[in-house]
Amino acid sequence: MKLILRILLSALAVIILANVLPNVSVDSFMTAVIVAVVLSILNLLVKPILVIFTLPVTIITFGLFLLIINAIIILLADKLIDGFAVGNIWWALIFSLLLSFLQSIFFSLLKDDKS
Repeated sequence: MKLILRILLSALAVIILANVLPNVSVDSFMTAVIVAVVLSILNLLVKPILVIFTLPVTIITFGLFLLIINAIIILLADKLIDGFAVGNIWWALIFSLLLSFLQSIFFSLLKDDKS
């Protein structure tokens, strides 16, 4: 149940960012749900491989290259999903940062207080 809520909250964040950022567009809420699922799958499968291959660059840049890897994941999702479009790598970078920020806010609402 919590996984479905996380995906729906991620889709809501994608919709919000598509309305705020000028070079990011999403056709519908269903497309945003697909974007959320695809991004989670790409982060699970592709991102670790990219991190391993770019480890020397990541170490030299003190981890800032991970931001570029996140932008590449966003652009890969853009290529895989019809109805989701990101202008270029800079908009993908901004989208990635803001998506991470919104998800952290939304997911903090899901935490259970087990005191």
